[in-house]
Amino acid sequence: ELIQRLVIKFLDDDTYEKLLRAMEQKDYGMAFRMVHTLKGLSRNFAFDRLSESTSALTELLRKWESEPVDEEKCEQLWQQVSIDYRIVANAICRLKGAEKND
Repeated sequence: ELIQRLVIKFLDDDTYEKLLRAMEQKDYGMAFRMVHTLKGLSRNFAFDRLSESTSALTELLRKWESEPVDEEKCEQLWQQVSIDYRIVANAICRLKGAEKND
């Protein structure tokens, strides 16, 4: 029950929204910080697919200050992070709905 409550709290975190804004603005410094944070959160909760996709984007953005960002690859990885995040968010929403029905 404690784990379930913690998982539901994942949706209250605004890291994904900040990452979304950073990616829209091509603010790769902020994007790196937010995707790195999201990677840690997803690993802590064992959201494996999200952890993998955020890890890939983190590594691409890691050298954003010293090397040009491959924008095409960045967009591909970002799309995968977005898909994986929505899968997790939808599953948590279903969990919240089941919790209310109990």
